[in-house]
Amino acid sequence: MITTRRTTSDDADFRQLVKGLDRELARRNKETNDFYAQYNRIDVIPFVVVAYDNDMPVGCGAMKAFDTGVIEFKRMYVPPPHRGKGIASRVLTELQLWATECGYVSCVLETGIHMTEAIALYTKHGFNVIPNYGQYAGVSTSVCFEKRW
Repeated sequence: MITTRRTTSDDADFRQLVKGLDRELARRNKETNDFYAQYNRIDVIPFVVVAYDNDMPVGCGAMKAFDTGVIEFKRMYVPPPHRGKGIASRVLTELQLWATECGYVSCVLETGIHMTEAIALYTKHGFNVIPNYGQYAGVSTSVCFEKRW
């Protein structure tokens, strides 16, 4: 049974999952990885969701304030052996619920153009492609999304 737990970036399970995410991103992003890595620090993130299959951490996601009423989703990851089980959807749904409870009315996020699984997930959940924002403006290997609720 898949469950989720709300925590912070200090959580050991989250940090372990992020190590796997960073390895996968380095492999997929190749020479552009250093650019992206600078925006993926997890020093102080107050909103983190970790998914568990029984007691095993099998997925994560995080969010941080972006603008008035807008939150940014980050660090979404499910290790390859656990994909295809709806875990990312569970994490994404829990993040949206938490954001709503905190008074946010929309979110933005960025992913890479080669992250086809992530793009499919966000599209499936009603996110819309928007012009690249902030540090991703003009970056041809990024695709940005927004969802309002």
